[in-house]
Amino acid sequence: MFFFNLSLGEFAALFAAVNGAVLALYLLDRSRRKIKVATMRFWRPSEKPPEAKHRRRIQQPWSMIMQIVGMGLLLAAIAQLRLGSPDTTSRDHVLLLDTSAWTAAKADPQRRLIDEAKVNAIRWLRALPGSDRVMVVRADALPTPATVFETNRGAAEQAIVLSQPSSSALNLQAALDFARRMQRQHGQSAGEIVFAGAGRTNLNDLPDNNSLPQSLRLLPVQVPNRNAGIRRFHLRRAPNDSQLWEIFIAVRNYGRAPETVPLMLTFGNAPIGSSRLTIAPGAEETARYEFRTKAAGWMEARLQLRDGLAEDNVALLEIPEQKQVRVAIFTRQPELLRALMAANPRITAAYAPPEAYKADTDADILVLDRFRPAQAPKRPALWIQPPADGSPLAVSKANTNARITRWRTEHPIAQGLRSLDLKLDGATVFVQSAEAETVAEAEGGSLVAAQPASHSVFLGVHPGIGALRFELAAPLLVANILEWMAPEALRRWELDGESVGTVKVALEANIDPATIQVLTEDQQPLPFSISDNTLQFYSATRGNVRVRAGSRETVYSLSLPDVGDTAWEAPARVRRGLGRIAGASSPVEDLWPWLALLGAAFLVGEWFLFGRLRLPARSGAAPTEIWSRFTAPFRKAS
Repeated sequence: MFFFNLSLGEFAALFAAVNGAVLALYLLDRSRRKIKVATMRFWRPSEKPPEAKHRRRIQQPWSMIMQIVGMGLLLAAIAQLRLGSPDTTSRDHVLLLDTSAWTAAKADPQRRLIDEAKVNAIRWLRALPGSDRVMVVRADALPTPATVFETNRGAAEQAIVLSQPSSSALNLQAALDFARRMQRQHGQSAGEIVFAGAGRTNLNDLPDNNSLPQSLRLLPVQVPNRNAGIRRFHLRRAPNDSQLWEIFIAVRNYGRAPETVPLMLTFGNAPIGSSRLTIAPGAEETARYEFRTKAAGWMEARLQLRDGLAEDNVALLEIPEQKQVRVAIFTRQPELLRALMAANPRITAAYAPPEAYKADTDADILVLDRFRPAQAPKRPALWIQPPADGSPLAVSKANTNARITRWRTEHPIAQGLRSLDLKLDGATVFVQSAEAETVAEAEGGSLVAAQPASHSVFLGVHPGIGALRFELAAPLLVANILEWMAPEALRRWELDGESVGTVKVALEANIDPATIQVLTEDQQPLPFSISDNTLQFYSATRGNVRVRAGSRETVYSLSLPDVGDTAWEAPARVRRGLGRIAGASSPVEDLWPWLALLGAAFLVGEWFLFGRLRLPARSGAAPTEIWSRFTAPFRKAS
C-alpha cells in the first residue's frame, strides 16, 4: 500500500492541519446566548461585558470523530492511496509500432499489415496493469516517440490508431537501441520492449540476435507471400546524341519463389517498350531501353501484376524539354569556328559577316570574331581578340607572342584545362582588373577573362588559329565558355527514380566541392556529406531532389517506397504474442474512488445526525422560513 500523489510525510502534515482546525472549532465558543423574556421594562444592561468562555469538554465527540474520519478519507483519495508496491509492479514499457513502407502491404485484400499491427498493439496495451507506463514509438528509418511514458491508455491508443505507413524502410537496430536508452533514462523499473509489425528491414539495419533485450516481445503479423517492386528508374542522355535517352529499370523480387514480372514503359500514355523479367527469390533484374525525344513529358514504368505492395509497382519521371542554344557568330572566316560549334549537338550556330551585326540579334549567345561593333551587344557575348582601341576590356598587349603560365582551375571555364607553355603567336593580353575574372594568365595580364556583370567572355587567342588549334584544350575551352554563358541550357541532365532514404551519388574526379548543391523542390538546401568522392544525402519524404555538381545536374525523384530487402528472423527464445504480461501478477489497485465515496458518506451522515436540521412542523410555513432553516449554520454554539 502506498500513496501515489503525496508522500507519507505530506499526507500526515495535511491530515494534522485539517484535524487541528476541526478540533479548534469544537473547543472554541464565541456565540451569544439567545434568552426569551416577557418584557424589556425591567431589563438593565450589565456594566460588565459578557466574557467568552472556552469549553472544558467536547459536547459532541462522535460528531467530531465522524468529521475527522471523513476528512481523512478525502485526503487519502486526493493522495491516491493504492494497493501494491510501486517498485515491483509499476513498469516502463516501450511499444515499437512498425510504420515502415512495408506495412502498407496487404496479406489479404481487406487489411494492411499496419492495421493488423495496430490491433495486436491495442490488445497488448489493454492487458497491461493500470499502473504501468507505456511509451509508443513509431519505428521506420528513424524511431519517433508518439507519447511519453504515461498511464493514460486513451492517449496511447490514439497514438496507435493515428499511425500510418511512411515511405522509408525499418531500421530495427536503431529502434531497439532507442527503446533501451529511453528505459534507462527514465530511471524506473524497466518493463517490456514490444515490437508490433512485420520486421522487414535492410541487411545493414538487422539487429544482432545475440544482444537482443531480454524483455523483448514480438507481436508478429501475417506477411504477403509474393511481392515484386521497382527499385530504381534511371534516365540519362546519350553522350553523342542530345535527343536520345538511355533508360535503366531495376526490379526486385521480395518473395520466396521465382517470379515472372511483366514490365511496361510508356511516355505520355503511349507505350514505348515492354519486357517480361524472370527474377529469382531475393534477386534483381535490369531492363534497358532507348527512347528518342526532345519534348517534355512524363515517362512511366509499371509492373503489371497484383502482389502484396502496390506502391512500388509504378515509377514516374518527368523529362525536361530539350532546348537548343542559339549562337549567332559574326565572322569573316566561319570555317575556323564551324568544327568547334558542331562538336556540341545542343548548339545551333548561325554564321554572318560582321556587317550584319545587330546589338539585339535574336540569339542566346553572340560571338564577335576580331572586330569592334558600333553598338555594344545586348546579349551575352564571346569576344575573340577584340581590337585594342575598341575592346570593352582594356588591352595590355596586342598581336604579341604569349605563353599560358597558369589556368585558374577554380573557375568553371578552366575546369579540365592543364595545357601550359604553348607558344601563341599574335595573341592579345588583357589588363587584369576587378571587373573581370582571370581564367588563363600570361606574362603581363590575362589571356582569357570572364566578366560576370555582362555575362561576357574575352579570348586573347583564336581557338582555330595557331598552336591552340591542334590542342585538345581548344574544344574543351569553347565548351566550358558556352556552358558558363548558358548554364541551364547546356547542363548535362540525368533523371533518377529512387526510393526515399539515403541516396549516394558518385562524383566526377577533381570536382570542386564549392560547385555542389543539393536542393529540394522548393529550392531549399538539403544537408549532405562527401566521402571518397561519393556524395550522400538523406530524405525521409517523397519529392524531387536536385544535385548540381559543376555542369552536371541529376534530378532524383524520390517517389518509390524504401522496402526492406531482408526479413528478420527472431530467435526462438524471444516471447511472441500476448502471453503473460511481465509484472501483471500483483496488479496495483486504485482505491481513491472508494475512499472519496466513503469520506463523503461520513460527512453527509454527520450532517444529518448532528447538524440539528429540523423540517418545519407547520404546513403553512413560508418558503423563506423553510429555506433559512436549511441554510442554518452547520452547528450552533450551544
